[in-house]
Formats: sequence, structure tokens, C-alpha cells
Amino acid sequence: MSKAILIIGESGAGKTTSLRNLPPKETFYIDADKKGLSWKGWKQQYIANTNYLRTSNAETIKNTLLAINTKAPHIKYVVIDTLNAVMIDNEFSRMKEKGYDKWMDLAYAIYDIVDIANTLREDLTIICLAHAQVERDDTGYSWTHMKTSGKKLDKIVVESKFTTVLLAKAVEGDYIFEVRANNSTAKTPMGAFDSDTIPNDIMLVIEALKEF
Repeated sequence: MSKAILIIGESGAGKTTSLRNLPPKETFYIDADKKGLSWKGWKQQYIANTNYLRTSNAETIKNTLLAINTKAPHIKYVVIDTLNAVMIDNEFSRMKEKGYDKWMDLAYAIYDIVDIANTLREDLTIICLAHAQVERDDTGYSWTHMKTSGKKLDKIVVESKFTTVLLAKAVEGDYIFEVRANNSTAKTPMGAFDSDTIPNDIMLVIEALKEF
């Protein structure tokens, strides 16, 4: 069974940059935001028709995951950056449609991708990126979770499909991951980390998860 990791955070919190140490020859990058990556030299590491694809189409992403699973054994890591772009693509492509069905289809499209991410070959790690949203209730309590489109996805709670959810943050000039819930949906397997925060490097997380 593959491992699925979710990284959430506000724009500029270091979500994409945290992937800088992934080995390009073993990584396939799905750039749903279509904005390119955030470090010097990435264009030499990730090349179209080789290990880089710009698309926010849910069906294309799903089929790409399935193809990598069976036809690209050298690929060990797949990145989807971001799930929000997939939602927006689906929503805007059907914006003239009325009724309940399109919101059900949107929820299913995202759920299907996340569900597949947990069922691929054992040596694959699927890394999904998403924007974060802060909610506050009437008492002033606030919590941070993945930003979604539509109430159906809120009811599903996308984070529940992941055993590892990282909250990317910029704190006083340092970029970190929160790995445990601190008014957020961040979580990691028990015993994976000794502290509540770690440096912003996905390879540290992947190494720690090898025992789980």
C-alpha cells in the first residue's frame, strides 16, 4: 500500500519549497497550479513529457497516477501541487451548470484522487499540497484546516484520508512543518517525531515514515 502525505499551508508558507530535496529521477511532479516550482534550477530537474505535467484536470491526474503505478517503477514519489487547483478547474469548467450534481461530482473527483493515492504500489509516496484556511467559532476558538470548495468536501474531511498531514508555516523567517495538531488538522503517526515542529524538508518526513 502506498503512503499518502498532505501538506497544507497559506501561500508563501513553503509548501512547494519543502520538496526541493526530492530526487528528480525518482519523482513525477503534477503542477496543477501551473506556476512552476520555487527554486533555482528546477527546469533542469523537471521536464515536460518526462517527469513533469501541467494539468488541473482530475481525470487526467487520476489516470496519471494509475499509469505511474503500473508502468513507471522507477518513480517513487508523485507530487500533486495543489488539490485546490483541481477543485477550481472542476468548479469553473461547470460554472454555468445549476443544481446539486456538480457539487457531488466535485467532491467525488477530489475524494477519488485521494483514495487512489492510498492504494498504489508499496514503494510509492504520493504528496498532495493544498492551501489552508483558518476558521473561528463564536467563542473565538480558531483552527486551521485544508481549504475546500463546497460543503460536501467539508463533510468528507479530506484530512481524514491521510495518516500524515503537515502544516507548513513561516515563523520569524524560518520555514517549518507542524507535525502535531495545534489548533489545526496536522498529524503524524505516533512516535514518528520527538517535537511538534521540524525543518521544512519533505525528505525528513519520508525518512521518518519508513518505520510505519
